[in-house]
Amino acid sequence: MIIGVPKEVKDNEARVGIVPSGVKTLVDAGHKVLVETKAGELSSMPDSDYKQAGAEIVASAADVWKRADMIVKVKEPIAKEIPFFREGLVLFTYLHLAPIPDLTDQLLKNKVVGIAYETVRDREGTLPLLTPMSEVAGRMSVQVGATYLEHEKGGRGILLGGVPGVAPAKVTIIGGGVVGINAAKMALGLGAETTIIDVNLNRLRQLDDIFNGRLRTLASNSYSIGKSCQDADLVIGGVLIPGASAPKLVTREMVSKMKKGAVIVDVAIDQGGCIETAKPTTHSNPAYTVDGVVHYCVTNMPGAVPHTSTLALTNATFPYVLKIANKGAQAAIKADAGITEGVNTFNGHLTYSAVAESQKKPWKRVLDLVA
Repeated sequence: MIIGVPKEVKDNEARVGIVPSGVKTLVDAGHKVLVETKAGELSSMPDSDYKQAGAEIVASAADVWKRADMIVKVKEPIAKEIPFFREGLVLFTYLHLAPIPDLTDQLLKNKVVGIAYETVRDREGTLPLLTPMSEVAGRMSVQVGATYLEHEKGGRGILLGGVPGVAPAKVTIIGGGVVGINAAKMALGLGAETTIIDVNLNRLRQLDDIFNGRLRTLASNSYSIGKSCQDADLVIGGVLIPGASAPKLVTREMVSKMKKGAVIVDVAIDQGGCIETAKPTTHSNPAYTVDGVVHYCVTNMPGAVPHTSTLALTNATFPYVLKIANKGAQAAIKADAGITEGVNTFNGHLTYSAVAESQKKPWKRVLDLVA
């Protein structure tokens, strides 16, 4: 199989889909790897490393997309990449289709096999390709929130951990999953008074045990969310429904009652966001203010730390890349239930129910299409 690795083109996205060690493994297995020049440069992985590993360095993205059987990326394609779509092309990347119906339509129109990192499941039923970036984003959310609480960034002028004689900041984290637990580690580590809200009481019990009672836990309902946000200096949104649009748990009214200069970091923004006033932003223009509350809603937060993020991501994604390359897409989809879950579009059909529900579109089971 010919595997293509184009340079990411989303605003300030510096990660890369395959690292040089992965290239060598693919080449040793008899595959050809095309890497667009400087694709890994911002992740501290120069062309020379890829060439030494056996990749062919290609001058243009158009050539990579045209020649490859499978494209391995990090972020969902943007407008300038859509003309490269074609029937039978396998696209393996984060897709986050639920809030992007136009991209879904283009994948369907061009009969692209779209396999989304965020919906692939492992044998335990978890989301192994979403986890590493959720870990990075969860930890970054506190780092970013602490920065935007500074006066010059529009915040309340609060030091997250306080100092002796001065109370620390109050942090509210909505969602007790991978993002939530990593945000909690960072917030508590910096000395903030930290609350986590989740609908799953068993998860709250686990978190209480993990943090030995230092973390305040609340059962999720509109009252507790509203009250906790009103008291908070920093609110972090980390709610996930796999493949579907995130529910709007923090309403515009709740935001209007927050402290002036408080900060919201909506990590769920790549699935539409769980804060009603949240809208996607970029690293070039990351924040805006609504009702005096600073909103940071960058859809590719881990792209700001590309070396760490690329290594963490490809540790998880590469075994699936190799399996798809060795077996071919259709055989891999049949053989691996996790990859089956990852398929969002196939031969002009939408194949993931949560995306179909979000966009009010019909869908079919991918196994019925490849049988």
